[in-house]
Amino acid sequence: MILTKENYFSKAANFEYMGSSQYKSFMSCEEGTLAELKGEWERKETSALLIGSFVDAHFENTLDIFKAQHPEMFIKSGALKAEFQHAEYIIQRIERDQMFMKYMLGFTQVIQTGIIEGVPFKIKIDSYHPGKCLVDLKIMRDFENQFKPEQGRLNFIEYWQYDIQAAIYQEVEFQNSGKRLPFYIAGATKEPEPDIDIFEIPQYQLDAALQIVRSNAKHFQNLKEGLYDPQRCEKCNYCKFTKKLTRIKSMEDLT
Repeated sequence: MILTKENYFSKAANFEYMGSSQYKSFMSCEEGTLAELKGEWERKETSALLIGSFVDAHFENTLDIFKAQHPEMFIKSGALKAEFQHAEYIIQRIERDQMFMKYMLGFTQVIQTGIIEGVPFKIKIDSYHPGKCLVDLKIMRDFENQFKPEQGRLNFIEYWQYDIQAAIYQEVEFQNSGKRLPFYIAGATKEPEPDIDIFEIPQYQLDAALQIVRSNAKHFQNLKEGLYDPQRCEKCNYCKFTKKLTRIKSMEDLT
């Protein structure tokens, strides 16, 4: 299957290729991810996700199309809702910064494919500077550390597993170019006054993340092919939606 911007997120493409979002979704809940791939469960688009997509669409010059596809972003008068007006403000803040824009002005939304542990992977690079670097745009609440049970406080890159995404992107691009390029996150926050920064993920962190990807890739592919039964996480929205009670819990279970 030849990937294009039109079919990149299609059901067929997602079955043929593993993407970084799909991989991270499998890490969170195998059964929920499979249900989504099969069309049995649909992840709801939140305003928070739409804001990031709004900014992404601006920088790939598809904002008019994006607006037409998402009428829920508008009030009856035709004006954008407040949160999306703020997304425009975030864009203005980004475009005021010369260094940020230098990293954003590569080739946009570049699609590449590669093989990791025998599994076909696809990537879509936000800003590609051939021979120099890979840049991914992230719009997030803030840059503060986040708490994750059993792992403690993590920086936002580890918390959201952007290092996993970066490792996949770097490895696939390396297979296409023969040169391992540095990976940068161009980040902007949704705070009332947006913060901006560019973060490099160190190579040792990318190497460690790639080992995680390698260790799970074949298993996740086997799940897609129906060779094993998926595990439930019992925490995600899919597991809550499909939960079946089989026993009464004790108050002690809450601890």
